[in-house]
Amino acid sequence: MLIHEDPARTYRNDERLAWTFAGIAGALNVAGFYAFGTFSSNMTGNVSALADHLGLGEVRLALFGLILVVAFVAGAFAATLVIDAGRMRRLPGVYAYGVLGEAALLLVLGAVAPFLPEESRGAILAMGLSFLLGLQNATVTQITNARVRTTHVTGMVTDIGIGLANLVERHPDANRAKLRLHAVTVAAFLGGGIVGVLLFRVIGTALLIVAAGLLAALAIPGITMARRLRAG
Repeated sequence: MLIHEDPARTYRNDERLAWTFAGIAGALNVAGFYAFGTFSSNMTGNVSALADHLGLGEVRLALFGLILVVAFVAGAFAATLVIDAGRMRRLPGVYAYGVLGEAALLLVLGAVAPFLPEESRGAILAMGLSFLLGLQNATVTQITNARVRTTHVTGMVTDIGIGLANLVERHPDANRAKLRLHAVTVAAFLGGGIVGVLLFRVIGTALLIVAAGLLAALAIPGITMARRLRAG
């Protein structure tokens, strides 16, 4: 699911990618809110909060909101540079390597979390998660040609509404597979959030290490396949 690009990709490839990556993103996002009081992937909410804090003259809080947005953009920026470089070199599995890189960075973040100063731990982890979720979202967006966005629930819910209306009206653009894909993505994000909160209450920031392991387990088969294709 991290190898095939259009036109070789199928909705089944996208669904597998959606429920796994959206689930992990949901877990990290909601656990981050439970622990640090901020959603690391909710850029709509963060930009709204930024406007609110600026309007109230709360400069310090506004600055933190701005940093979260910039971190998310930086993650997407970094992912795109890596992917473009891999495409230029015709490197099979560039997306899988990107996900493995995300796993490695998440592992580092989870490993250092217990040793961070308590007064700044939440802010540092929130910024780190924003960067990594931006990286993941950009990677998934590009491999699926924007059919799947693992952290963009607003857009997915909007598309579900449009898809349901098209089905009811028997519109020629009605696409059950696309509607199912969006529903899977939203459900996975929701389910991942529930699991993330429950796990965080038990294992704390070790959840980041668990998520890193899951991402690595998803990336390694893609890298192995890519090496076989390159050797063949």
